[in-house]
Amino acid sequence: MNIGIFGGTFDPIHIGHLVAAVNAKHSGSLDEIHLVVANIPWQKEGVRHLTPAQTRLDLVRQAVSNLKGFVASDTEIRRGGRSYTFDTLVDFRKRYPNDNLYLVVGADAAIEMHTWERGEEFSDLCNLIVVTRPGFEMPDKILTWPSWKTVEIPSLDISSTDLRQRVKDGRPLDFLLPQFAIEFIYETGLFR
Repeated sequence: MNIGIFGGTFDPIHIGHLVAAVNAKHSGSLDEIHLVVANIPWQKEGVRHLTPAQTRLDLVRQAVSNLKGFVASDTEIRRGGRSYTFDTLVDFRKRYPNDNLYLVVGADAAIEMHTWERGEEFSDLCNLIVVTRPGFEMPDKILTWPSWKTVEIPSLDISSTDLRQRVKDGRPLDFLLPQFAIEFIYETGLFR
């Protein structure tokens, strides 16, 4: 089986995340793609307030509930503490010892992977799918991976940071998030 591992803070999950995941699954011929919700993302720790991990997981579950082969993963939440991709890859390798694993990352993350905890060991555990936008050139560091591919998606200028600011400013979220997520944000007062 071909299994994709697409990690993120997903605070909140938005259309850009879903477009990337759908295209990675299709172009990578993945049987499943696991959207792994970070418990405490090491890159963002102490930088800003995070929505509780369980709330973010619930939103991801709802977002993928009707998508065949999509799994909302609580792997990093169950493990607790800081979320490191290396630990997640080890967990998946133990759970799926005979399957092909593919780490799915955006182009911006791919450029920085060499700075991640034990990032130089990722290629021992999985293959790589880099989600790019038109005109992106693959960095030399990625070209050394034994097995990798790129998946180009339309350029969507959507970020969770901008979405949280839109909520604070009272601006609309329509078509940027799944409708249930918009309703949840308004009903609970999330990001205000």
